Amino acid sequence: MREPAVYIRASRRNGTLYTGVTSNLARRLYAHREALLPGFTSRYACKRLVWYERYPAMNGAVAREKQIKAGSRKKKLALIEAMNPDWNDLYPDLA
Repeated sequence: MREPAVYIRASRRNGTLYTGVTSNLARRLYAHREALLPGFTSRYACKRLVWYERYPAMNGAVAREKQIKAGSRKKKLALIEAMNPDWNDLYPDLA
């Protein structure tokens, strides 16, 4: 099932951030949590889903990811704080 989305993962509150895009949010997040994908998120323990947006089409999600990655850390923190001020892990709510 296609579920295009942009997401931000964090190692902890105000910790290391990772911005990504996927066509299947639940599957990708599971892979990150279980460290099935080698790379940045497993190296820096970015296991906490702190922000996401879903899109009807992948091209919209990719454009948004590029916009977020081009922005400052301050802008990323503002996105997270607006949706999730307590920095809760949002992954359990997806299931």
